[in-house]
Amino acid sequence: MASPAPPTDSPGGSADPGGVVLSGIRKSWGTTLAVDDVTLRVQPGEVVALLGPNGAGKSTTIDILLGLARPDAGTVKLWGLDPRHACEHGYVGAMLQGGGLLGAVTVRELVNLMRRLSPAPMSAAEVMQTAGIDDLADRRADRLSGGQTQRVRFALAIAGDPRLLVLDEPTVAMDVAARRAFWEAMHEWTARGRTVLFATHYLEEADAFADRAVLLARGKVVADGPVTHIKAAVGGRLVRATLPGADEEALKALPGVNAVSLAGEAVTLRCSDSDAALRALLAGYPAACDLEVRGAGLEEAFLALTDDHAPDHAPDQAAGQGGDRAADRAADRAAEAPRSSEEVHA
Repeated sequence: MASPAPPTDSPGGSADPGGVVLSGIRKSWGTTLAVDDVTLRVQPGEVVALLGPNGAGKSTTIDILLGLARPDAGTVKLWGLDPRHACEHGYVGAMLQGGGLLGAVTVRELVNLMRRLSPAPMSAAEVMQTAGIDDLADRRADRLSGGQTQRVRFALAIAGDPRLLVLDEPTVAMDVAARRAFWEAMHEWTARGRTVLFATHYLEEADAFADRAVLLARGKVVADGPVTHIKAAVGGRLVRATLPGADEEALKALPGVNAVSLAGEAVTLRCSDSDAALRALLAGYPAACDLEVRGAGLEEAFLALTDDHAPDHAPDQAAGQGGDRAADRAADRAAEAPRSSEEVHA
């Protein structure tokens, strides 16, 4: 059966709604509900971070988005197409966590192989320059460091010049310098108006590079919006100080203090009223020094918003459900029969 024609972008009432639309997605692995009524829209040109603790449903959501798993309920549309056909039209590139690179071929050969699988690829030179792998072009793909391998996998994901790039923990195994170089390359990529959805455990990456963050917990969306709005929604401020011999219980009793954490002589007070807490701290503890007051960051917002939704087990990690999830995922993939490749291209 022929694939449907891609929706057009013409203004005359054509069908292309643009971007990514997930509506009422539900998915269980065995007896574990991994994704529970997730509805999400990603506009063309947005950079969206998908965040959540282990078992929150991030990997399952990405699998469904890419057509690697079939939802039990709900629909997924990528520029008006289902995931499989969107991939066939070259709309999607993905850099996933699992798998390795082909052996006995050079990086250049591997990039060209992936380009030939795409209907309208970027040039090989542009792919390697964007991914920062010019220096690796003639190296064997199976003889690279972890960070170099991630950069090559990024190159393979963009080789088809996709509209949507999906990244699952893209900077794992990269050192600080490599992570900075990766995000610089991502800046160049997104400056072209491309859409990016990335899952990460590095909250500072979401804070620095995402236009918007979506927080998942127990398979549900618990927050969705600009990172600044999510941080502001948590409210409160943090007061930090150096305080020898601090008494945690006494600090908790200070006015305006909600929680206290101690690390040696370093004290952090989470406050609903930082002014009152600071006045009481200075009055009761004149030895306090190195004072700092700041608003809650993304890490604090993440903890506050996901704490009440922490799962008893981790469906995304298949804890206690390994056989069920493996069997169900295999059945879903067989039924969908998407293109079999570590990187999803068309």
